[in-house]
Amino acid sequence: MKRSSLARSTAAVAAAAVTVALACTGAGAVAAESQHGSKVQQRLDSLVREDRFPAALATVDDRNLVSGQAKRNDRVRIGSNTKLFVAVAVLQLVGEGRIELDKPIEKYLPNLVRGKGIDGNKITVRELLQHTSGLPNYTNHIGMEKFQEARDRYLSPRDALDAALAQPAMFEPGKKWYYNNTGYTLAGLLIEKVTGRPVAEVVTERVIKPAGLRDTYWPNVGERDIRGRHAKGYAEADGTKPGGPIVDATRQDTGWGWAAGELVGTPSDLSRFFAELFGGKLLRPAELAELKRTVVATGVPGKAEYGLGVFRTELSCGKVLWWHGGSIPGYETRGGVTEDGRRIGLAVTAQTGTFTDHAVGAQHLQQFVDAAICDQR
Repeated sequence: MKRSSLARSTAAVAAAAVTVALACTGAGAVAAESQHGSKVQQRLDSLVREDRFPAALATVDDRNLVSGQAKRNDRVRIGSNTKLFVAVAVLQLVGEGRIELDKPIEKYLPNLVRGKGIDGNKITVRELLQHTSGLPNYTNHIGMEKFQEARDRYLSPRDALDAALAQPAMFEPGKKWYYNNTGYTLAGLLIEKVTGRPVAEVVTERVIKPAGLRDTYWPNVGERDIRGRHAKGYAEADGTKPGGPIVDATRQDTGWGWAAGELVGTPSDLSRFFAELFGGKLLRPAELAELKRTVVATGVPGKAEYGLGVFRTELSCGKVLWWHGGSIPGYETRGGVTEDGRRIGLAVTAQTGTFTDHAVGAQHLQQFVDAAICDQR
């Protein structure tokens, strides 16, 4: 995958999870919690010191932490975490009987999904959300690796879809798993067709507001700046020339990400979203169960599985983490929650690989998340 693609979030094994609060009480418990909190801060500091991220921000349970050139809980671009918000909106419509997961997308968007080896009659809504559609990934074909040239360019959802459909199918629907932004562009178009409203409005009214997310929003068309207090992000001016100039990537047109990755939020909001969702506040039990039906996420480290808009991973201590990541020029994020309610939001202000080796940086993000949950010695 190309370095600027939202799909880079799959290359980083990590995710999110939580907390430092111990179940016991008394002075010993307070001391243990304080010691663990100090370790979490030290690990966050190491992301800035060793991996050279300009800033690292985290919310571990309800505790906001920061290291480097940012303030606690600054807004950032949360990239592909957007996918889970969109999947939740689709599943709400499933619960209302307005969408059927196992019906072909052709039923809702007739004559749209066509190409070499591509037929909307053979691709279900579930396969779009699960990354098993076989559709080409549009972010590999829109030139985003040359960030400085592309940062102010507007790409409509239809432009993105056309870029994908100009390529041949990757495989027969349902036969393999491949992380794919195109499926979520179609999910956004599906929501708009069924509701008759912009997907940004639907996600805001159905997901963001009910979850109590005060600092999360979907940018307006053409909106390049991040509203309010935010952390600056940095990116390579030209990802095809490693070691070249680094530029301030905060201001950019992210319309190309749309339903696959356009949201802005904070680490705190991201962690809260996962807690509210998996706590049963946003979906009925039947639809939440569908979201948690997984397939093997081929190529993602850690024996990861993927449901509808969410990864499932077992951590080193045996806890199961439901999570997603986001990777967009200037920012890398993780959000997640464990099955016993521990939650995390993590953001760094450059994509892994911007300042140091991509694989090493991704591994360190994973280790931070794992340790925040598992290491309570």
